[in-house]
Order: sequence, then structure tokens, then C-alpha cells
Amino acid sequence: MYALIYDDHDLAKPFKRVISIHKSREAAEKALKKRQDKLGRKVWDCNTRIVWAHHRAKAGGTISAEDFSTWRPGEKIPEGELHSDTD
Repeated sequence: MYALIYDDHDLAKPFKRVISIHKSREAAEKALKKRQDKLGRKVWDCNTRIVWAHHRAKAGGTISAEDFSTWRPGEKIPEGELHSDTD
């Protein structure tokens, strides 16, 4: 399942708040766009991202950094998304 999580990239906070759960990446992307529009911010300014949850999660709960990854296993990853553009 895909989850929209609040992630402020604070290493001292390994648990992330789950905003919503989605069956497809497309549905999660729509929810992310809706949140971005609601907050009136760019995607990198709303501290929200889409992840693949390895275990059951529910909206309003938390998920540990070990229990999710950026991409679903076997999912086609867009070129250039794996590594930073800088050295």
C-alpha cells in the first residue's frame, strides 16, 4: 500500500505521521497534489512524500523509517530518481 507521510527529515524523529493510505501511486499522487494546493506550497515545502509501506499502516498513525521505502518492490522507477544530481 502507498502512504502519504509527513517527513521533515529530522533524524531524531524516526517515526513519521501517516496522512493517508492509497492503493495506487496515482491515487497517492493526486492526494499529494491536493495537499500541496491546500497548503499553497511547492511539493518540497510541504514536508510530505509518497512511500511504499511494507506493513499495514493507517491514516493518523505512525510508521517507522524501517517500515517503508520510496518505491514499491518491482515498480518502474523514473530515470534519474535514484541518485542525486550532485556529486
